[in-house]
Amino acid sequence: MSRLTRLTAGPYAPPLPARELTIVSADGARLHAEVHGPKDAPPVVLAHGWTCSTAFWAAQIRDLAADHRVIAYDQRGHGRSPANPVCSTRALADDLEAVLAHTLAPGERAVIAGHSMGGMTVLAASARPRFRAHAAAVLLCSTGSSRLVAEARVIPMRAGRGRTWLTARILGSRAPLGPVTPMSRRILKYATMGAGSAPAMVEACARIVHACPRGARHAWSLVLERLDLDDGVRELAVPTAVVAGSADRLTPPVHARAVAAALPHCVGLTELPGLGHMTPVEDPDLVTGRIRELVTTYVRQTQNTTGAGSMAGAVETASAAETVSAVQTAGAVPAAGAVETTGAVDGAGAEDTHAKEDA
Repeated sequence: MSRLTRLTAGPYAPPLPARELTIVSADGARLHAEVHGPKDAPPVVLAHGWTCSTAFWAAQIRDLAADHRVIAYDQRGHGRSPANPVCSTRALADDLEAVLAHTLAPGERAVIAGHSMGGMTVLAASARPRFRAHAAAVLLCSTGSSRLVAEARVIPMRAGRGRTWLTARILGSRAPLGPVTPMSRRILKYATMGAGSAPAMVEACARIVHACPRGARHAWSLVLERLDLDDGVRELAVPTAVVAGSADRLTPPVHARAVAAALPHCVGLTELPGLGHMTPVEDPDLVTGRIRELVTTYVRQTQNTTGAGSMAGAVETASAAETVSAVQTAGAVPAAGAVETTGAVDGAGAEDTHAKEDA
């Protein structure tokens, strides 16, 4: 659970969701999810990265929710999703499939955007039938498919075994990050953001990252250290756009270029000069614009051609019991697979509701 108070004002303050859900994954892991925007609008699914949460997408949610149905969820062990002993790329794929099964109607297709580990989640799920049934297009932001530690430039040393070893020890540290201080903000900015990042951007990212429990941070660092999803890139057959920051020290542009070259259907690689790893925060307009372009090209046109848009509100208008039953029939989650809260609530209220649901 988040340990720090979220921002309550400004462009990086998370907007209040229309609905909150607890979705159960294939192994029983419970995932916090949010739905924003009109229930019959084109859907967008957002998957955040390592040490982040749904709050990371605040700028995208605020903009897109005006005319899209935006679905965001916390990866297991992050944000309001409880920790789970199972941390693996298979679990990431299972979780994304559970979210898609519960929030999208049969045959409904969405743009799926993933940042960092969220992009790796997409790659892990790329060959799954349910992912292919629901993915109209994909946006990959600041991500990679393998050799993450070897290519990282967080440590200012020449590439080699020494840098790789030290990088793994630092990124996988169990030490608590502690409170957000001027020094911790400087360290986080150096490691994850471009030199020109505004103080409000750094503050928002620092609050999110420092709120991640150190157990989850460490457990997922081990998964990232041995990541190998190169096959997942080649299996990602839907139209896919790639965004990267030229000054990204965690996933340098070499990753984005390799992913773009290996994708079966790459529809653009955008390298943002001077930006770091946190591209959705550092250039929210660009990232939101890419998502809008993908929706216009690959979701709205499909709806107009096939009439699939009439299905957009099916999950929303069904009762919670009917929805869970339908998902259970599809084989996604057990009968107790989802609990939902309707209506906007503030941060404290949302956590109280979640705690009651877990009881």
